[in-house]
Amino acid sequence: MQGARQRAEALHKALANSGQRADYCVGLEGGLDVAMENDTRRVFLESWAYVTDGVRGHFGCSGSIEIPELLAEEVLSRGTELSIAIDRYAGAVGIRDGQGAWGVLSDNLVTRQESFRLAVVASFAPFYNVKMYRPSRKAVVVAGL
Repeated sequence: MQGARQRAEALHKALANSGQRADYCVGLEGGLDVAMENDTRRVFLESWAYVTDGVRGHFGCSGSIEIPELLAEEVLSRGTELSIAIDRYAGAVGIRDGQGAWGVLSDNLVTRQESFRLAVVASFAPFYNVKMYRPSRKAVVVAGL
């Protein structure tokens, strides 16, 4: 999340410093989320987007896909960058620039581009669906979700 925000804010700042302007600046970043479930480490690949109009900003996420333990070990324990590790794991070169780890892991049912597309759409929701995101005087509590 932090990387996506930093990219968007850096772009906004660079544009402002050069006298240019954009309605929105978007940053993208992939990352791993580690969760424990029944004493088992589960590692998930997520694609994040952050969009800002220079005043406010919002995050969106693609959802996640669990990565194999051997791949998780290579990245988390050995510090190998995911793009290098997925190439080794899949026996290919340049996966990041094509289908991405998402494509390899989902057998191309979801590509890297599609995962980021969903994250971007989700991050824009407060901008295009303003009525649902506007501040309310009454708090609404939904039980059971």
